[in-house]
This record gives sequence, structure tokens and C-alpha cells, in this order.
Amino acid sequence: MEGFFTKDERCSLPSLCRSLAREVGMARRTGDFGAICKAYAAASPDKLPVRDRFGFNPVLAAIATATALCRSVEADRNMVLAVLLSPLSRAGGIVSADVASMWGDDVAKLVRGLDKVASLYSKSASVESDNFRKLLLTFAEDIRVIIIMIVDRLALMRAINHHPAERFVRDTAYEANYLYAPLAHRLGLYAIKSELEDMSLKYSNREVYTRIAHELNETKARRDAYIAEFIAPIKEKLLAEGLKFEIKGRTKSIYSIWNKMKKQHNTVEDIFDLFAIRIVIDCEPEREKPECWLAYSIVTDMYTPNPGRLKDWLSIPKSNGYESLHITVYGPGERWVEVQIRTRRMDAIAEKGLAAHWKYKGIKSESSLDTWMNNVRDILEAAETGPMELMRNFKMDVYSREVFVFTPKGDLYKLPQGATLLDFAFNIHTRIGTQCVGGRVNGRNRKLNYVLASGDTVEIFTSPRQEPSRDWLSIVVTSKARSKIRAVIKEAENKAGELGKELLHRRFANRKIDVDEATMSRTLAKLGFKDAIAFYSAVAAEEIDVNDVVEAYIACLERQAKAEEGGERVSASEYVLQSAPEDDAAADSGGDVVVIGDNIKGINYRLARCCNPIYGDPVFGFISSEGVIKIHRDDCPNAAHIRQKYGYRIIRTRWSGQAGTQLPASLRVVGKDDIGIVTNITSIINKEKSVSLRSISIDSHDGLFHGVLVVGVNDISSLNQLIKKIEAVKGVKNVQRNK
Repeated sequence: MEGFFTKDERCSLPSLCRSLAREVGMARRTGDFGAICKAYAAASPDKLPVRDRFGFNPVLAAIATATALCRSVEADRNMVLAVLLSPLSRAGGIVSADVASMWGDDVAKLVRGLDKVASLYSKSASVESDNFRKLLLTFAEDIRVIIIMIVDRLALMRAINHHPAERFVRDTAYEANYLYAPLAHRLGLYAIKSELEDMSLKYSNREVYTRIAHELNETKARRDAYIAEFIAPIKEKLLAEGLKFEIKGRTKSIYSIWNKMKKQHNTVEDIFDLFAIRIVIDCEPEREKPECWLAYSIVTDMYTPNPGRLKDWLSIPKSNGYESLHITVYGPGERWVEVQIRTRRMDAIAEKGLAAHWKYKGIKSESSLDTWMNNVRDILEAAETGPMELMRNFKMDVYSREVFVFTPKGDLYKLPQGATLLDFAFNIHTRIGTQCVGGRVNGRNRKLNYVLASGDTVEIFTSPRQEPSRDWLSIVVTSKARSKIRAVIKEAENKAGELGKELLHRRFANRKIDVDEATMSRTLAKLGFKDAIAFYSAVAAEEIDVNDVVEAYIACLERQAKAEEGGERVSASEYVLQSAPEDDAAADSGGDVVVIGDNIKGINYRLARCCNPIYGDPVFGFISSEGVIKIHRDDCPNAAHIRQKYGYRIIRTRWSGQAGTQLPASLRVVGKDDIGIVTNITSIINKEKSVSLRSISIDSHDGLFHGVLVVGVNDISSLNQLIKKIEAVKGVKNVQRNK
């Protein structure tokens, strides 16, 4: 390992290790670190960790993550060992069986989880990729993997300030804000969440971050003076009541201030809850609630409270275990001030999140956490939508405020604000949700779409004959309910589709007609269906007559045969463009030339879909048997055949006027299958004002991806510029226009 560290790294390594040892403290066992060092020393040189492409040393990164883990969440021994061993395991320097024999099965399990996360990132686990869903599923296997990865991202974010790779910094900041900050929020790691959000803003919009930070520094003295004035009488009264406590002030995070400024269109000075006062009481567990409410009465006796902003998470804690009393009072100088009242135990849990539950025994929120983790797995496993929609739903569930409802037996359930009776049914059990026909809320019968409020007592009515419909998707707000409804509907549609397909093919067999899938697809489109499953389901439900389908199929075959006699493909439909003043045609002096373009009238022409010509392409016209002039590119795949067999039906053609309507063009892109390459390509397309992305399909194998993009462009010049920009993307090997 000697050559693995730079001179500066070798100098700093001993102090980093000593710092980690101090932070781990009693959690580690004698010989733990020595055994890890021996494992690294025993590995062959080709099985040792190597620096990543951004220059980070994975061993130092692991030490930084382990140290931050101990400081932020009071991690247990197994988590720290897993973090330190994971770089060696990923490099192949140690196998899972050896980890299990030396440090135990639990450490080996955590190392496997971290290795899996790392392998997904190496295969492109950006938010836009499908690997992202697999990444979340890996997280959901063990909550400690989530916690480790959150802290690992925190350590990385701290390390990339002023990193020369700007795109890497932006992408890392985006993902930290989009994925890791919401996860930290859900696990009650509020300090980490705030730091991730602040650094994300700093790296993505340094100017805004610096301006707000500067304004906060300028007003710090005034804030400190105001806080001292506010707490002085409270402190005196609390001491008179014999309470042991600590009072501290807390300014909102820069990211939160920025969000407030955007929503309220205010300056920093105008944000009324810019800071909060926190009263932390030191007492025995059985005295927690009485002493918190005593402090509440003292504060509200001195300052006028705002009843609408009372948040009682003391009586009913949040799902992540957060307990506190929040009140907003009218302080000196006619300013609103938020006061948070909690005990030292509650404060530790609020600061260090769920992990602090391992320190304090007797906490009752683990079952809530298990429920949430099971919900996450359900959402991810049943997800039918794309990764971005999945994450939007995921974030919505994470950040939603909660309502608290009861069953008739008194069991308490927590749901996001806006949840309906149907959400509640799915929250209890999927079968109850799918068979729900209504319910009784506070003794009154209610429909599926009834929005629940805190304190409601809810009883669900079910029927075995009930089946979910797509209308239910507009009723529910929770991701779990939405995913389950989609899954049940999809399963029912697939069954109906199989039945309809079997019925239709049996009828074709009776007529002794062999079914060609391409012709059937065109028939399906002709009958107005975009989706094959919907088509076959309609056949099964007798919404469409089987005989009508057979006749439409035969008619499609006849049209295809007739078109082939005319020398053209009919693999896809064609669309008509109308377009440039009529005198443009007369202005051409080259003989018989068809002029096409924007606003041309009186000419019955179509652009051939076999080659998709766009404005500026060299083109020719072909008079079809229907009398319509089909416009083909000179390099159309059918051009040679048409010229050879039907040269007498070809007519010279040119474009007229200026480019107008966007026309489709197909590009084939080949590149290295790397993180973010597809995102970079689509980002370039979205930034082009005269270009729109219509569809994209990706196939990946042997380390390469092959993509087909259909874009809408105004003219050939715009297309050529786009091709050059895509070719410049790192990792792209070839870009060609499909013929």
C-alpha cells in the first residue's frame, strides 16, 4: 500500500486514523483496526483499491466516511468495519466468506450491500436511469446501508469543493439534493439533511449561496443581541421553577432561507422565522412530558402565542421518532419567534436521527420505521412508471406532513396530508385496498375519495366483487397505493389481453389466415389502438367485433400489396404537410419542378416516412398510383428501386420559402455505456430551441450503448448542428442519421 498514498496523504493518515479511533471509542474491539490493516497488507497488489477517475483515494474516503458516521449518527461497530472493508472487498482483495469468519455475518452482509451499491453506480445509476430503482431497492434491504450511503455522500460533498471537474460536482450536488437529503430527512438526520442541501446550493448556484451567507454574517450581531434579549426573562422563570435546561439559538439553513425567499419574494431580513430558540430540558424519562409542558406554559405566559402554528410532536411523535413541542410567539420588537421545547433525549434523536434510538432503549417508533421500510420496498418493486416519476412520488411521501387516524380498536396510523379513505385501506393491506368499497369515518359513511383529517376514526368496508379501476389513481396520494393499483390493473389487463389474443388467433385460424405481426400492428393502428394490450383486452371484452378485425386485417394486406406494386414501402404511416405562396412554383425556371415548403397550396403531396425528409434535404417526387406525390430523400433506401423501375413517374422537387414546421429525423448514437451519458445527450437536445426530443430507445451490451433518437427539427442545418454537439459529448463514439 506504500505507493498508493501521496506524500501529503501519508503525512495526514496517522492523524486521520487517530481521529477515527477517538470517535469510535468503546464501540470498537481491541484488534479491530489491526485486523483490517493486516487484511489490506495481505491482499495482492492487483487486488488493492485504486483511485477513481476523479482522483479520490478510496481508503481515505472510507476513513472520512467512518469518522463522519460516528460523529453524525453514533454508528455501531459493524457499520464502521463495513465502511473500512468495502474498498478492499470491491477491489477483490477480500471475499465475503473471509469477512464473515473474521468479523461476523452481519459485517459481511453490510459489505455486500455497499458493494452492490458501488457496482450500480459504476453501471450508471443516475436519477434518469433504470439502475436508480435497483439502487433504491438495495438501500431498502438494510436501513444501515441507507445511513452509511447518506454519510458517505456527506463526506464526498465536503471533499469536492473547488474540484476541477465542474460537471461531476454539479451532478453530485444534484443527486445529493434529490436523493440523499430526502432520505436523511425521513430518517430524522436533520443536521445532515441541512448540510447536504446547503452544499448542493453552494455547488449549483454559488452566487446565491455566497450572497445569503454574507447577509447572515452581516446581521449576526443583531440576531445574537435579539436572542439574548428574548431568552433572558424565560431563563429566569425556568430557573425559578427548578428546571435543569439549556437554551440555544439556531438560524435556518441557507437552503431553507433561499426557498423561503423564492416562495415569499422576501429578503433575508423579511423572513419572520429566520431563527428559532431551542429549550433542551435535562430530566428523567418519566418527567419528560410534564416538564416540557411546564416550559411551554412559561413561554406562552410571557409572549403571545400563535395557536395556528402549534405543533405537538410530543403527544404523537413523527414516524421517524422526532419528538418536540414547536410554538411561535410574538417577541420583542414585534417579531415572530419559533420556540422548540424538548428533552436531552429528544434532542439527541432530533440531531442524530434514527440511529440515536439504539442508544436510548424503550423507544416505540421502530415499528413505524419497519412499516415505512416495507412501504418503500412495495413502492419500488411494484413501480410501473419511469425512474423520475418514481422519485417524485418517493420525495412526495418523504416530505409530506402527516395526519394521524385511528381504527375502531384504537390502533394509530400515520398518513401523508391529503390521504383518502382509499389510501388508508391500502396502508392496512393490499387486499383490503383492492376490495375497498367505502368506509365509516367518525360514525358516518364515506366514499373512497374522502380526505382524512387527524383524529378521524376509520372503518373500512370491503367486497370480494370489487376491482380497482384507473379512476382510483386520481383518488390516492400515497406511492404505495398508486403502485399497488397500477400493478393490479396491469395484471388484469394482461390476463384479458391473453384471452383476447387467443380468441382472435383462433378466428384467423378458422379462416386459414396466417397472422403477420407487422400487418397486425398496422391494423391495430388503423382501428384506433395505440397499445396492443388495450386492443386485445377490447377484443376479450367484446368492445370490438372479431369479424371487423379480420376484415380490417385483410384490407390492410390488400393495401400493402397494392403499394408494393407502386414500388414503395408501407412500413409506417405518412402525414400530409401544407405549406409558401403559390407564385413560388411559377418563379422556378427549371421546367417541371414541384415546389414544396411552408404554405404551398394546391399540390397534393406527402413526405415519405421511409426516409423522413426534412427542409433542406435533396429530394425528389414520386407520383404514386393514388395520384399523390410522395417526397423522398435522394438517399432514401427505396430510391434506387424507384428510379430503376418507375423512372417515368419521378418528378424534380425543391423546397420553397423558409423552414417552418418541425419534421422528424432519426439519429443512431453509439457510445460508451457510462454514467450520465444519456442524460448529457438529452440535456443538449433540450437546450436547443429549434429541436425537440420525440422519442428515445436505448440498448446496452458489451460496455456500449446503442440509442435511436427521434427528434423534431426545422431544417437540415439544425440537424447537422445537433449531430456535431452530440458527437462532442464525452463517451459518444458515433452519430449517424438513419436512412
